[in-house]
Amino acid sequence: MPLKTENLEDPALNLTPMIDVVFLLIIFFMVGARFTEEASDQQFDVQLPVAAPVQTLSREPDPLVVSVNRAGQFALGGRNLTRPELRTALEQARQAWAGQTVIIRGDGEGSYQSVVDVMSLCHQLQITRFSLAFQPESDSDKKGKN
Repeated sequence: MPLKTENLEDPALNLTPMIDVVFLLIIFFMVGARFTEEASDQQFDVQLPVAAPVQTLSREPDPLVVSVNRAGQFALGGRNLTRPELRTALEQARQAWAGQTVIIRGDGEGSYQSVVDVMSLCHQLQITRFSLAFQPESDSDKKGKN
């Protein structure tokens, strides 16, 4: 009985399915990642006051978000501004677009005068589309007040 003396080939490992799975996982995590742009507009840690829910605000075109912290400091576009600098920024935005919208985020525990100052600036610059940001009142808040 003759013995086989042929060399057997070493088994090859096919990596294609594993590479496909790795690429699919990479795509899944990239799509699932949360990318936020709001962080740059919210430089101050502002606790918004609570109010009953209303219809959504019109957000066209490019609403400016002016944040007012408890100390009465202003921030727009992620940078601190003085009152004259804020006036200049709002004036430039108004000149660029007549229907400019401004959202004022005032701290619920802060001075109301600073919020009124921003509203007054908007009025002086003939920006008629401005609103105050607030958190909608939750059901637990309603029960606590009754």
